[in-house]
Amino acid sequence: MLIAQITDTHIKQPGRLAYRRVDTAGMLKACVEAIMALDPKPDVIVHTGDLVDFGTDAEYAHLRALLAPLDIEMLAVPGNHDAREAMRRAFPDHAHLPPHGSLRFAVRRGPLRIVGLDTLVPGQGGGDLSADDRVWLQERLSDEPSVPTLIVMHHPPFVTGIAHMDRQGLACRSAFEEIVARHPQIQAILCGHVHRAAHAQVGGRAAMICPSPAHQVALDLTPDGPSAWRLEPPGYMLHRWQDDRLVSHVVPLGNWPGPFTFFDEHGRLID
Repeated sequence: MLIAQITDTHIKQPGRLAYRRVDTAGMLKACVEAIMALDPKPDVIVHTGDLVDFGTDAEYAHLRALLAPLDIEMLAVPGNHDAREAMRRAFPDHAHLPPHGSLRFAVRRGPLRIVGLDTLVPGQGGGDLSADDRVWLQERLSDEPSVPTLIVMHHPPFVTGIAHMDRQGLACRSAFEEIVARHPQIQAILCGHVHRAAHAQVGGRAAMICPSPAHQVALDLTPDGPSAWRLEPPGYMLHRWQDDRLVSHVVPLGNWPGPFTFFDEHGRLID
């Protein structure tokens, strides 16, 4: 099974640039084209939040138009830039999304179970899981303890060292880690929010942040580093499940030279 992960697309209304510089719509268009060109194609796409920039109906309508070329199912969770009711209105065809309350879900896709969590706290950059969400997560994980499971969520459940992002991280990291540690069927926790690739262990499980197909947060590990972003190479992730193992790849977007062969016409390594 092949899962593509995209995150932090930050789509604005048509013609608007993020921070007056970033063409998030054009960059998502390039990401969609890259995913559609994959061979084999992914079986499912997960979007780990911040689909749009201000949570408006107009932004979600623009997002749906940009995603229209995809013929692959997308499972999305909200980020802090999203709005629950507008997102629900934008995806009436997404039967996995509940009609009320938290935009959480648990679905089987192929050999895997995918559990989506809603960490949105309206009006805040940081995220959290309510007590009800944590009980729900514990119950869903207990439902099928033998099925390999991926958790998808926006806010990463670990400290990255990028201070301004950690200050708006997940508030319930310890409680979440305690739940994860009790459920060995969890194969990985897939996150967004930080706009750059990072990896940690949470409750003995792999937790990964996906880069954005648009702008990246600047890598600054000083305690008082400023809130800043860079136009580093954009990207997405591919997660491949085979032989009871998940292997994850960061895929940069762009027209890069190659591929080039390592060997000449005689089968010798090119020197």
